[in-house]
Amino acid sequence: MKSLVDSIQQLYQRKSMIPLHEPSMGALEIATVTSAIESTFVSSFGEYIDQFENKIEHYTHCKKAISTVNGTSALHACLYLSGVKLGDLVMTQALTFVATCNAIHLAGAEPILLDVSKEGLGLSAISMASYLEENAYMDGEICKHKKTHQCIRAVMPMHTFGHPVDLDSIKLLCDKWHVNLIEDAAESLGSFYKGKHTGTYSQFSALSFNGNKIITTGGGGMILCDSDKNGELAKHITTTAKQSHPYEFYHDQLGFNYRMPNLNAALGCAQFEKLDNYLISKRQIANYYENELKGSDYQFVKEPEYAKSNYWLNAVICENLNARNSLIEQCTAENIMVRPVWQPMHHLPMYENALKGDLSYTEWLAERVVNLPSTPILGSEYA
Repeated sequence: MKSLVDSIQQLYQRKSMIPLHEPSMGALEIATVTSAIESTFVSSFGEYIDQFENKIEHYTHCKKAISTVNGTSALHACLYLSGVKLGDLVMTQALTFVATCNAIHLAGAEPILLDVSKEGLGLSAISMASYLEENAYMDGEICKHKKTHQCIRAVMPMHTFGHPVDLDSIKLLCDKWHVNLIEDAAESLGSFYKGKHTGTYSQFSALSFNGNKIITTGGGGMILCDSDKNGELAKHITTTAKQSHPYEFYHDQLGFNYRMPNLNAALGCAQFEKLDNYLISKRQIANYYENELKGSDYQFVKEPEYAKSNYWLNAVICENLNARNSLIEQCTAENIMVRPVWQPMHHLPMYENALKGDLSYTEWLAERVVNLPSTPILGSEYA
């Protein structure tokens, strides 16, 4: 059997460095961004912002999509819009990108770190249920922590590498414990849970369009809203809560300067035209890796049975820490960019004292998961 290094080299056919995930830019992106520059509307107003939001609304079937400067700002706005207040607690997974917990901190709240599932590596509903049964109580309609008596206001699962979490099971727990669901869908544009797009199971959720995402606006995010009313509110508070007026500056509540510039939205409009082809290519790449790894010492991370994933970043689970480090070193020596999974949040100094449940599987995965090159492979006609 070929080594995994050989398989990656055969897939990408490059003599230079093979990146983990790079954007594809071509004539369409250049023309669209140039058009935005020539319009002189390069900041937080312009036709491409509306176009990009409309494209995402139509694709995801959310009621309203509100663009932001990045995914973290979208997450922070979602927490604020969901009523998360200073001193509240928000449940999330310990195995996530740091932006998830940073957004909770920006909202003035504190994370409760929970374990992830073996299906898709996202928040485990079993871990969530166990933590709430052991550590929470209902004070009327408010869920509170038995030890600190803080309000457990929300749960924010992250769809890891684009693989949807078990939203139905999490939603049942949210209903039982009166906890708001906020989806961190930053990595999952093009992923579906039981036929419904991720980010549409909650009042508010967040997408990211960072340079390494499936489509990019350079830097950018999006709030997906479940109603026109919530969409109007999200747009209002992300535009400094300014009341419309010909010349007066009047702001009627706390707001944030989070709106995506028209320049970035123009890039997003062009990138969106390639999304379907990216998704086809990514599934082909995932199938390639899965087939190449059959009978090997590596376990390929597959989409859960209940979901259709965008396979944003492909990943393997190695036998142990030594095998993980050996794979990373071999790939690095051959100019192949691979990455270990993020450091679990409780390993970081700012979250090491956070409330947490049993994190056995998180710890096990942190020593074994490696992300493989996942850049879509498109023909020249899509350049």
